[in-house]
Formats: sequence, C-alpha cells, structure tokens
Amino acid sequence: MGHLAEGGYLNLPILGNIFFHALLATIALFFPGREILIKGFKSFLKNQPDMDSLVALGVTSAYITSLLSLIFPSTGFPCFFNEPVMLLGFILIGRFLEERAKYHTGSSIGELLDLQPEMASIFLKGNKVKSVRVNSLKTGDEIQLLAGDRVPADCIVVEGNSSVDVSHITGESKPINVDSGEHLMNGSLNLNSTLRLKVIKVGDETSLAKLVNLIESVQNNKPPIQRIADQIAGKFTYIVLLMATSSFFFWWQGAKRIWPDLLLHDHHGLITSSNHSLHNSLGSNADNFLSLAIQLSIAVLVIACPCALGLATPTVITVASGKAAKKGVLFKGGDKIEMASKINHIIFDKTGTLTKGVPFIIDYINNSNISDLLKISASLESQSRHPIASALVKEAEKQNLNLLPIKKIYTESGGGISGELESIDGLINIGSVNWLTGKGVIIDNEAKKIIETEENKSYSVIGVSINNSLIGFILLGDLLREDSISSVQKLKKDNYKLNILSGDRKETVVELAKQLGIKEEEIKWDLLPEMKLNIIKNFKGNNKVAMIGDGINDAPALAASNLGIAVGSGTQIAKANADVVLMGDQLSGLPYALRLSKRTIRKIKQNILWAFGYNLIAIPIAAGILFPKYGILLTPSIAALLMATSSITVVINALSLD
Repeated sequence: MGHLAEGGYLNLPILGNIFFHALLATIALFFPGREILIKGFKSFLKNQPDMDSLVALGVTSAYITSLLSLIFPSTGFPCFFNEPVMLLGFILIGRFLEERAKYHTGSSIGELLDLQPEMASIFLKGNKVKSVRVNSLKTGDEIQLLAGDRVPADCIVVEGNSSVDVSHITGESKPINVDSGEHLMNGSLNLNSTLRLKVIKVGDETSLAKLVNLIESVQNNKPPIQRIADQIAGKFTYIVLLMATSSFFFWWQGAKRIWPDLLLHDHHGLITSSNHSLHNSLGSNADNFLSLAIQLSIAVLVIACPCALGLATPTVITVASGKAAKKGVLFKGGDKIEMASKINHIIFDKTGTLTKGVPFIIDYINNSNISDLLKISASLESQSRHPIASALVKEAEKQNLNLLPIKKIYTESGGGISGELESIDGLINIGSVNWLTGKGVIIDNEAKKIIETEENKSYSVIGVSINNSLIGFILLGDLLREDSISSVQKLKKDNYKLNILSGDRKETVVELAKQLGIKEEEIKWDLLPEMKLNIIKNFKGNNKVAMIGDGINDAPALAASNLGIAVGSGTQIAKANADVVLMGDQLSGLPYALRLSKRTIRKIKQNILWAFGYNLIAIPIAAGILFPKYGILLTPSIAALLMATSSITVVINALSLD
C-alpha cells in the first residue's frame, strides 16, 4: 500500500508519509515484536544466541538506521521503517503456521479430553442410582453405564454385556464385545446394553489421562537431530555477525579501492535527491561507501535469520506425533521417533504379543481327578496376573470350584510358581516341564511321550506337582491376533530382520512361526527373561534392535533394546519400560509407526537442507555480491520476505507429512 501511495496510485497520502511509517514501526517493535526482541537480546547477552537474537539484531539495526535518517537527514541513510514491520510480520506468520501445526496435535488431545464425561451414575444402597460429578468417583465405586454413555474411569464389568467402541483410544475400528470381568478404559463408548461397572482407577491414573500425558510429553524429549540443529543455530549467529561485519568493512574500505567509480554509474540508478525516499533498495540512495556498507550489512542481518532451521525439526515432530496418536501409536518423545527410523531388526515376544495372550484350556493329562488338578492349580495361580493364571481361574469359576486359600507363594519369572495351600500337604509347583524337572519333579517316559505327541506339540503345557510328585499336565492353546500375519508380512516386505523369542516350548513356537512365515532358525524357545536379555545384547552389536512385548518378563528386554515397543493390552510395567506403546490389542500400528518415523526424519532432513541452502544462496546476494557487475541489490522487505518464505516453506513441508 505504501508503494502505491508513494507512486500516486492511491489517493491516501498518509500511507506514503514517513512519519506515519515511523509510528507504525515503533508500535510494531514495542508491542507484537517486543517479546521476540527482548528474548533475542537476552540470549545474545548470555552468550547463548538463537534465532530470536538475529531477528532482534536485524530489526533494531534497520529501525535505528531509519530513525537516524529521519532525525538527521544529512546522513544520507535511507528510511525503511516499513521493513522492520514486514520482517516481524513475516516471522509472526511463520510462527503462526508453527502454532497451527501444534494445534493439530492439540486437537488430538482435545478430542481425547472430550471423551471424558462430566457426570457418572453411581449406585447407592438399595441399588439406587445417583448422578455425581466424575471427579468425585473413588476406587471401588460401582456405577451404571447406559447405552450411549462413555466410561468415566478405568473400570471392570461387574454385570451385563455389550458392544463397546474403543476406536478413539486404541485405533481399533471395530467395536469389541465385553462381558463380566472385562476391563474397560476411560473414554470408551457403550453402544448397546446397560452395564454395571466397578471403578478401578480414577483421575491421573486412568488410561485416558496417561494417554494425554504421553502425547503432551512428546516434544519434551528432543531428538539428537534437533539438538544438533539448535547448536548449529547458535553458532550460526556468530557466523552471520562476522559476515555482516566483514561486509561492512569491505564495502566501506575495500570496495572504494577496487571500484572507485561504483557509486557514480548512472545505470545503477543510485543517486537520488530525496533524502527520505521510501521503499528503495538497500544501497540504492547511498552516495558514499559508508552508507552503502551500513545498508548492506543490515541486509545480511535481516536475511540471515535462521528461523527455518529452528522450525525444521519441532514442527515435523509435532505433526508426526499427532498423526501417530490418531492411529493408536504413542511415541514417548521425539528422540524415540528418530530411533524408530533407524531400526533394522525386530524381535517379537510370542504370548500376548503375536498371540492374543488369552490362553484357553485344551485338555488335561492327569494322574488324579481332573477337578482336583484344576482346583489346585487355579488356587495357587489366583493371585497371579499371568495370562495362563487367568485361564485357569476362569475355567475353575465356570466349573463352580471353590478355590483354596494360599498359605505361601513364590514366583520365578519365566519358569513357574510354587507355594502352599490350606488343606493340601506339601509344596506345590506349577510350571513348564523343564522347570519342574529342575525342581526335582520326576516325570516318567510315558508322560513325556503323551505330551510330545504330534497332536499336543503345538500347545503350551504346564505341569502340576506336590512334593516332587507329578499329579498331571494341563494343555493350553492361544490364538494369533487377527492382524499378526499381515503385520509380519508388511515388516518383511520392508526388509526388517525378524526374530521370535519365547519362553514356550519348541513345538508351540515353531507352529506359530510357520503360520507367520518365519523360518525356524529365526526363532528361539524355552527362554528365561535373562536369556532374552543376553540375546538382545548380542543382536545389538551390528543392528538397531526393537523389542516388542507385553508382559512383566519382557520389561528387561524392552529396556535393553534400542527401541522398546509395548502392546497396549499388556502389563503396566511393560508399557512403563517401553519407548513406544501400541494402544489396544492390534499390531497393525507397528508397520505404520516405523514407516511414519522414516518419513518424519526424511522431512526433517529436507527442512534442514532447505534452511541451509536458502542461507547459502541468499546471504551473498544480500551482501552485494551481484552489485558491482549487475547492479542487483535487495530491499529489506525482499530480504524479510525471502527469510519468511524459507520458514513458511519448512512449516508447509512439515504439514504435508502423510
């Protein structure tokens, strides 16, 4: 508008008035630009310069030069009050786009927070129902959930059955069927029937609250590539100051010796009779080399602001984490996204990871009454959260067996469980065949032949003994997750090395591997947790290894791997030790997460390359390298526009991540 007014194309003289421009520039610096300038100079004075430091230097130098020209016209300096305004405007536009990128992730969080209902219906004495605020719920309260209501806290179903939509939390598109004893996550939507629920977790302990906290914490952990960019940006400030200073002294002292008649050439159009001509190129009205030196050094400061470098990584990480969260994948920090992009070797646990982890009893091989065998094993396992323990207890409940109280109990991770029960004399051992043998339990050849028949080989087998005397075996089966085969096929197509490490016996693991198309030499069985740990350490020698597990016994392996990935339906300790959590009970998020991480790092590298490439080209032009031969100079407004364009390009590139 100022250009048009000065040229007489707009009948608004005030837009071409130098004092009006001075007023606008002053307002811009002291109000919208005040925070940027203060932060920039503070960082510079602390010897920790950043992008804002260069913005502050460029804007204030242009403003002060223009102010001197206004007050002392005899200096011959140009007035370009509009340029600081434009520079701040472009920077604020770039940051607006950055905030817009963050908003997309924030909207994901907002969508999750919207899943939290404000009110809940709690049961009182006599089964009367009262509506209360959700934040007043306590662990142990029983609530009524009508069709169309969302679960107000983490609960367990006490009564009823229904279909429940968990898509916003786990990414699972199909509703799941729930029955008595099933766990429901905070925010799930009840679709069909009325349920009676018991509250087990409230407030910050609920799965929904932890999900929100995980998403919000993603940007707190900067990936190594971001830390490198930050360090470069700080050092870049000194480089630019050196270049601006060198440019100043060159044009002030050196140029007049090389091109003594440079400012007298008419074809450059540099001589002007107007002291306050607006919108001229930096140097276009310079009548001496000192004025030219000042203007071109200012141009270097203005155009070199590396905002694009500062935006290169965080915007992409923000967009990537938001997209991953919508697919039910939670990265615990930007550094985890970068590590995921480097993974070339993936190790799977079997039970609860590739399989549903909900084993069911297939058959019994026993030396005593079947009911006694189940009653003893279910009683001792009743305090365990292992999937096999759950299967035994559920089967005992179906048969209406009264479980015996536990007197003593000992658990050996990856092996079995020992203990004493009331009404039973002696030490009871429940576990794998090898573990029982190691405990001194005698297993005769006939029993071994039975459990090693072709029919029984593909099942998990646990033995039960009292005082080293075997009383029988229980055969358990497990089902593959619906998407295990397709997920493994996608990973193989992407050229990942795949292994399965399992504590189950050989025949069970081999059978599973056949279904997945994994070779026998790529699987290992009968492993204890410390054995898995050692194998992972060996694999890490020449590879970046990801471990995927779900149980307590997987926690050490998850922590030891380069990237620990936990299945959301697994234990809390597994998720706590993992770097990535796949919410729900689907593996399909794994190939997506790994592909997304590679695309994310590719975008970051593109952004950094663009930011550096832009400065590599723009700074020499701003410094006047094309001026002596071609008469090409940059106005501060064009310099600011180019700088802002670089930042905007980086943000748009980040938003294009798919």
